[in-house]
Amino acid sequence: MIVGMKPVEPLVLESCHSTWLFDTDHMRFRRVLKGLDLDAHNASTAWRPYFGLDMDPDSESFVVLLNAEGTRLLRSWRHVEHCAQCGGEPTGEVSLAELRSSTRA
Repeated sequence: MIVGMKPVEPLVLESCHSTWLFDTDHMRFRRVLKGLDLDAHNASTAWRPYFGLDMDPDSESFVVLLNAEGTRLLRSWRHVEHCAQCGGEPTGEVSLAELRSSTRA
């Protein structure tokens, strides 16, 4: 890291059951699971590479491409007020400090 440069904040997407963190500089992502009685480190996945992120402008869906060919992917939906995916009920919250500690690896 170059001295004096501010670290790039991850792109954060909230789904009904996870907070998705995208390190766009290094093309990797991880998920922090919500609603579990675990500390943030144990409730997050390892960093995984991704090859693209498609966010549908007409819906709250997004797709994470797991390989260059686009044959392996994960699909999810952003959690919004009155959410059609989960009935609008919020799940557990993760603090900003917990998210920041999850981004270090």
